Amino acid sequence: MNSATHQRLQAGMEFDGYRLEEKLHTGGMAALWRVSDLRRRDVKPEDGPAPAMLMKVPLLYVSDDPTAIVAFEVEQMIMPKLKGPHVPRYFGCGDFDAQPYIVMEQIAGDSLRSRFEHAPLPLDEVVSLGIRVAHALQDLHRQHVIHLDIKPSNILFRADGTVVLIDYGLSRHDRLPDLLDEEFRLPLGTGPYIAPEQVLGVRNEPRSDLFALGVLLYHLATGQRPYGHPTSVSGLKQRLYRDPLPPRSHNPAIPPWLQEIILRCLEVAPQARFDTAAQLAFLLQHPDQLTLTARAEKSGQDGYLAVLKRRFQAAGAEPLLQHSVSEQLAQAPIIVAALDLAHGSASLAENLRAVTRRMLQTEPGARLACLTIRKTSRLGMDESLIQQGENIHVRQLVELKHWARPLSLAPDKITFHVLEAPDPAAAIVDYAHNNRVDHIIIGSRGSSAIRRYLGSVSAQVVAEAECTVTVVKSQGK
Repeated sequence: MNSATHQRLQAGMEFDGYRLEEKLHTGGMAALWRVSDLRRRDVKPEDGPAPAMLMKVPLLYVSDDPTAIVAFEVEQMIMPKLKGPHVPRYFGCGDFDAQPYIVMEQIAGDSLRSRFEHAPLPLDEVVSLGIRVAHALQDLHRQHVIHLDIKPSNILFRADGTVVLIDYGLSRHDRLPDLLDEEFRLPLGTGPYIAPEQVLGVRNEPRSDLFALGVLLYHLATGQRPYGHPTSVSGLKQRLYRDPLPPRSHNPAIPPWLQEIILRCLEVAPQARFDTAAQLAFLLQHPDQLTLTARAEKSGQDGYLAVLKRRFQAAGAEPLLQHSVSEQLAQAPIIVAALDLAHGSASLAENLRAVTRRMLQTEPGARLACLTIRKTSRLGMDESLIQQGENIHVRQLVELKHWARPLSLAPDKITFHVLEAPDPAAAIVDYAHNNRVDHIIIGSRGSSAIRRYLGSVSAQVVAEAECTVTVVKSQGK
């Protein structure tokens, strides 16, 4: 329907196989319409209900801002490349020579914005939200996309609580032209959440999204924005040298470990933040494994001399040469070494350590999680103490640390976990899924008639894990 470009859209209009049913929202740059797919008229009932669809239409007649037009083009390029539960399903788009639009899945849940009205939130809810958003960011980054506009209104929730990230107009895809970088030089983003490097024009740093998540966590935990709501470039640049008040100065109930995580997300230098969103989510899930620094007990802002030094550094700052998103994620994987402390041989443990050492030498940014499973009974209670009164869980934790000591890893690069489960393979697979693990290294004991009949733990992990699995055998096996 080419005439759509010559008149404003109204409910009931039909074009390109869609009918406009109801206008749901009008923003500064686009309108959102609920639409129906006319091509589903002949669909049979057994094919299931029609998906709820949303059409996003740029408001070309309201604003001549070129940024809005280019941002819509960017979103049209990126959305067809995305998939998975953390993004809206893409259905189609229209060209600017007729009627520009994007048709996508309508997410029924609320946005995170509604929760900000009640901040500060209970800390367990803050942590849960942080984990879920970090998982969504990791999934997005693995698809070669940096969002660059993470804020409450761009975070929606499915009925099961899964986070969905929307609005990719300011995003950057590794493998697509960056139209915004080519055409504009001013900082692009939303004032309270924009990262320091974005203020300097850097658009290829995935840890910019971690900075924005740090701002969200700060606000949710304290009820305050760490940098206010600046509207000028000079106001935005203050975050290059002026540190925010520590979260615990607003809310003393915040534990030191959570302040450590939030302030690390808000570091000016991207390399001082967490390497990946998966590593951030991992430590939110396992705060007992976090190495605390002076950030954890910080009670006030830095002094005049420290701020002055950072201001001089910011004045002469040169953007660092960055690798692609996928390359940066590959340089900071989460690796699991799964050990069988109950039945594994010394030879197998040594081989497992040797393989782990070689892998860590090639991945200096990796985080290692040493894991063992204490098999429990499916029925009844399991005793946690052995006859001598020694705690089995503690003993296995000590054995894990003893096994890892020759690796000589820094405390912030290694964690230790004793899981209790009736099915060791399922526990390893679940742990890898929940913590977005990139690689599992697991030992395999020698063959036996029972193992051939029932199957081995390592074989089940290889079959069911979503990540790469390396199986290590004892010498001579």
